[in-house]
Amino acid sequence: MAVKRIGTHVGLKAGDLMLLDTLGAFTQTQDWEQGRRPIVWASNAYLMEQTGFSLSALKRHARRLAEAGVIAFKDSPNGKRWGKRDEDGIIIEAYGFDLSPLAARAEEFEQLQAELQAERELCQFLKRQITVSRRMIRARLEAALSGALRGPWAQLQEVFEELLGKLPRRIVASQTLDRLLGWFNDLQERVEAAFLKATRPAEPAEKQSLTQGETTEKTRKMNPTEVNSEPDIQITNHPDPVISNRSENEQAAGVLGDPEPGAPIERPAEDEPQTEAKPRGVALDVSTIMQACPEFATWARDLDGYLKDWGDVYRVAGRLRPMIGVSEQAWAAAQEGLGKQAATAAMVLVFDKHAKGEVASPGGYLRGMVEKAVAGELHLERSIYGRLSGQAA
Repeated sequence: MAVKRIGTHVGLKAGDLMLLDTLGAFTQTQDWEQGRRPIVWASNAYLMEQTGFSLSALKRHARRLAEAGVIAFKDSPNGKRWGKRDEDGIIIEAYGFDLSPLAARAEEFEQLQAELQAERELCQFLKRQITVSRRMIRARLEAALSGALRGPWAQLQEVFEELLGKLPRRIVASQTLDRLLGWFNDLQERVEAAFLKATRPAEPAEKQSLTQGETTEKTRKMNPTEVNSEPDIQITNHPDPVISNRSENEQAAGVLGDPEPGAPIERPAEDEPQTEAKPRGVALDVSTIMQACPEFATWARDLDGYLKDWGDVYRVAGRLRPMIGVSEQAWAAAQEGLGKQAATAAMVLVFDKHAKGEVASPGGYLRGMVEKAVAGELHLERSIYGRLSGQAA
């Protein structure tokens, strides 16, 4: 019954719901059909035995159910409960607890249950977003302080600690979480702006004579938040494969477990048997993976603004890694097991899944991908294109 799942929101307690469940178990299927009244004439002794309530507790819970509009009392002339059914089990006459108010409000309770479920899911989403923002702020502040960068870090740290103190210790409404997320996002923007300013390299003197148009373009790339909100991820028709050091035949054979860029590639002889340890698939370009993983793309745009190749993606993935709790050891193991660029694609996928609440333990998930790759069971491209298909569905 839907009322059992939303009982606390209509003023019912656990004992009330236990009694309601006991009364419901006394009824039969035909009692709930259209035009009929489900009436329960169980004795107090029976109900006390089934629930473990005392007589006073039984009466208290029954009264609360009636006040909530879930049941009604149909009393006989002599005040006793009794009932009679025909040969088909249909109630002919009965006096006792009338559950027809519950039947009449079934649609109302189901609607309320759906609304409460949607509220719970929204709250979970907002909590995840707050966690992501909080981790990003902490990572930036720690990096700035450990690197002795110049900036208002003490003030920003103070604001951060104040916001952490506002994190709810109990269940709160989505409006409260949404307001709190806005505060964290505002602080994150301030921290990012200060961090970028502190780490931006100084311009050579000869570059200070740039034209106004060139200056505007450079500003757009350095600080994408000052221009329109459209993505600054470069879209190109020329594939930029995950494994850039392979030949076309080698790219078709797989993208995992590859040599680091610049390392010599040993081509197998034509009669040499091919290993099945590496998953087969097509190469990925930057545009495809950014479209398939929009959460990562958004964060990447905020950090770097313009990703032109896999080197940029690798750098941003490394900067976002601590934010989702992936250890440096797990990141290094992924690069060793998958190859630098395939590990980058895996990190992008893990980040996007975590941001959307699909992965609870990003570090463990990344390690699992490496294990699958070793066993020849990882299909990275299939996962990426699967997300694209899901977006189009």
